[in-house]
Amino acid sequence: MNILVTGGAGFIGSHTVIALAEAGFTPIILDDFSNSDRRVLRGLEKILKQQPHCYAENCHSPSVLSRVFREQKIDGVIHFAAFKSVGESMQEPLKYYDNNIGSLIVLLQTMLEHDIPNLIFSSSATVYGQPNVLPVKEDTPEQPVASVYGHTKLIGEEILRDVAAAQKPLKAISLRYFNPIGAHPSAHIGELPLGVPNNLVPFITQTAAGIRPMLTVFGQDYPTPDGTCLRDYIHVMDLAEAHVAAMQYLLKQNGPTIYEVFNVGMGRGVSVLELVKTFEMVSGKPLNHRIGERRPGDVAAVYADVSKIRTQLGWSAKREVEEALRDAWRWQQCLSQH
Repeated sequence: MNILVTGGAGFIGSHTVIALAEAGFTPIILDDFSNSDRRVLRGLEKILKQQPHCYAENCHSPSVLSRVFREQKIDGVIHFAAFKSVGESMQEPLKYYDNNIGSLIVLLQTMLEHDIPNLIFSSSATVYGQPNVLPVKEDTPEQPVASVYGHTKLIGEEILRDVAAAQKPLKAISLRYFNPIGAHPSAHIGELPLGVPNNLVPFITQTAAGIRPMLTVFGQDYPTPDGTCLRDYIHVMDLAEAHVAAMQYLLKQNGPTIYEVFNVGMGRGVSVLELVKTFEMVSGKPLNHRIGERRPGDVAAVYADVSKIRTQLGWSAKREVEEALRDAWRWQQCLSQH
């Protein structure tokens, strides 16, 4: 079965391409490389022992999607392609609304035209805002979303819910990711930010490698045990395998219209300072860091209740934070050697 992976050269997308192939699917990548690096394709080829099929084009274009759907018999779509920087989204809201929501609408319209019902949407724990109760469940009342990026994910979910409610032939799942970290254990692919990293772990590994002079921890006055933000960190390969489980679930469903939402995380919170200390332990590298001001759009604490995905999809995270940080550091060392 052929699965189209939009944004398939990105961090989560590329690891999901591997998980799909290992599960017997044929992944087809659609990525315009505006927020990813072509070196990822070489890494995928080393792991998969063959070159993945890739369209280097933008999924915001109806003509591009129609051509891909005509040329490949697509059985399902995993939609990763989106801009993802919380900070940038606050400064460039129109860019984020146009790209993240516009591309989803175009994708849905084209899927319906070509009778392709199966869709997994890359959502985010940011849709919960600053929750009043932890851990958050899928039906936890949503608080005001703290960033434009998070709002685009919330609107994306609402679009899918509305299309399903209109009884369109759509079988869709929104996966609400918490904080993916790590890299493939082979160190052939991993997180590859363009320019200064927006995510914590690549900034940690780049600081340890001497690429960045210092890590700034944004805020130490949050209402958490050590004052730094609490997050639910999940190994990217566990997250990738959750997409496979979700697609397998969709393909078994007989009804014409399905819409489900699942949290994907470890199910516990780890603070930023805990993560820094754990990295120092697994890498043996002391990390130059300082405490800075809070960052706009950050919530104090959020972590997942993962009982629904475990019960309905039979998925649960298998890899610990230590393993994720070891894999991320191995990937950074590999990058630094080239």
